[in-house]
Amino acid sequence: MVPFHSRLNKMKMIKEENIAYRHILPLQIRFNDVDKFGHVNNTVYFQFYDTAKTDYIASVCKGVDWERLAIVVVKIEAEFLAQIKGDSHIAGRTRVTKIGNKSFHLEQDVIDIDTQEVKSRCLSIMVLFDLEHQQTIPLPDEWRQAISIYEGF
Repeated sequence: MVPFHSRLNKMKMIKEENIAYRHILPLQIRFNDVDKFGHVNNTVYFQFYDTAKTDYIASVCKGVDWERLAIVVVKIEAEFLAQIKGDSHIAGRTRVTKIGNKSFHLEQDVIDIDTQEVKSRCLSIMVLFDLEHQQTIPLPDEWRQAISIYEGF
């Protein structure tokens, strides 16, 4: 049994983490996401992260010309903390933690909506890519400003 003070500390950390994440997106678990063991396959988590980061960019950086630009993952790592069952209610949380000249860093979690338990955590570095010229390009000042205002830094 987990000591009471450990449970209190965990509850406090969960509350603090939700405050730090402004972007929280409910995610749907599809029938084919669940394997024969009844839990969501680890490869599906990256689809959850993609869905949440796409919604984040669309919400924060308005008017992106997706015919001309792409946001490309150059580094990604995930930590799987607990199983997600097929009947779970989950959400993806996304935040930008660092903005560089051509890149930005994302932290993301998949959480259980009912318990707020973090099921998986993901760190990624993204770059802006010009599709026509096939090269990375600097982030527009409008994006930097929009992200900074949204994240509060």
